[in-house]
Amino acid sequence: MTKQIEISTEYITLGQFLKLADVIQTGGMAKWFLSEHPIYVNGELENRRGKKLVDNDVIAIPGFGKFVVKS
Repeated sequence: MTKQIEISTEYITLGQFLKLADVIQTGGMAKWFLSEHPIYVNGELENRRGKKLVDNDVIAIPGFGKFVVKS
């Protein structure tokens, strides 16, 4: 099942997204989380916490689920 994450801006960074999606508790955990877990954005492996996510981007995190960004 894909969970929709609503944003109210043009884009959101991957680090901010992880917190908004309740994958991590604080923004400071983003760097650690990205180094420990594979994250796929639109099917491609991504490890930059500053990666900009826009409407309809699909984020897959094995063990955590699949998410889609909606603005």
